Amino acid sequence: MPDHVPLADQGRQLTVQGAPPPGPDRQHAWETGNPRWDVFYVLVFVAVLVIVLTATPGSRLVAGVAMAALVPWYLLVGRPLWTGGRAGPVRATIYVIGLFALFGAAQSQNPEAWFLAFAIAPQFFSFLDNRLAITLGVALNFLAAGLLVTRYPTASTAATAFGIAAAGGGFSIFYGAWVSKIIEQSAERAEMIEALEATRTELAAAQHEAGRLAERQRLAADIHDTLAQGFTSILMLIQAAQADLGGGDTRARRHLDLACRTATENLAEARALVADLAPAQLDGATLPDALRRLTQTPGVDASFGLCGNPRPMPMATEVVLLRVCQEALANVRQHARADRAVVRLDYGADAVQLEVSDDGTGFDPNSANGGYGLRGMRARVSEAGGLLTVRSSPGAGTMVSATVPG
Repeated sequence: MPDHVPLADQGRQLTVQGAPPPGPDRQHAWETGNPRWDVFYVLVFVAVLVIVLTATPGSRLVAGVAMAALVPWYLLVGRPLWTGGRAGPVRATIYVIGLFALFGAAQSQNPEAWFLAFAIAPQFFSFLDNRLAITLGVALNFLAAGLLVTRYPTASTAATAFGIAAAGGGFSIFYGAWVSKIIEQSAERAEMIEALEATRTELAAAQHEAGRLAERQRLAADIHDTLAQGFTSILMLIQAAQADLGGGDTRARRHLDLACRTATENLAEARALVADLAPAQLDGATLPDALRRLTQTPGVDASFGLCGNPRPMPMATEVVLLRVCQEALANVRQHARADRAVVRLDYGADAVQLEVSDDGTGFDPNSANGGYGLRGMRARVSEAGGLLTVRSSPGAGTMVSATVPG
């Protein structure tokens, strides 16, 4: 089959809406969302800074300086951790300590700085383990509550502050669980997409190879049934003409001899083409030898048994039995979860039977619609004038039997 014929579209990527593309260019969600997180951080920071400097009592200078220091601390230390994914423990620890220190300094001087927690707590999830990020989010809120109670040591302030801290901590736990679930689902989806892409690539290669082998077999059968048979008939007619001619016309005999040699040579060429187009497993080997080699391939513990006396059969018939055995053993390896398989070839008086049985999980033939492999085997055997039967039941293994004339 020409290589330029596309049996499957291999150029299109299998994607799921909202999922990142497969391959080495896939990025972490925190990396692709950096601009949005920057905007969120700036909006929260500016709003809190305006409130701290204009609308509430407290030390504006100390709170303003501490909040101003959060900007370079975020840009120079925090954001590189964020854009680089999961950070090293030393650098991450330094950044977290700096965040707590600057946040505590600002909040100790002005209670409204507590709103900065909305911008700080989500950062922990970008470069820390989710459980640790949740813990730090809860700790940040209770630090703010403790500083507020220290500044205003009253029972009502304590109740309000720690109530707000509990609510903020609960939100951190909910947010962390939600983020963890999203990341887990995204990872599972990415693995599924990669597995589907790999399966699709393997299927395309298998389809191409199957098409190529089918075309080779078709050409071999056509050459055998047309050219080879035609040359054989021509050769027989020439030999008959030579016999009828006897010792007569010498010139005519020379022409007949030349025609006989030409037909013999072309018949040999046609048979050589048929042999070259035959499956590699049958090249220079008998069908029992080829089947015995198939049982020695890794993936399943298989044995081969032979009954009757082997005899030559048409190449097309041997190819059918070989392909049935290949497909049946492939099904055993991929689906049956079997410990052992047995291949048996029986030469009968007027037919040849191939059986492939296993001790795997089996299935219910009445409820199964049959995959491409079973349909392909049935089609091959039917074209050869034979019959394919499948006997199986759940938990009792499977037996595939192909009987062809020969």
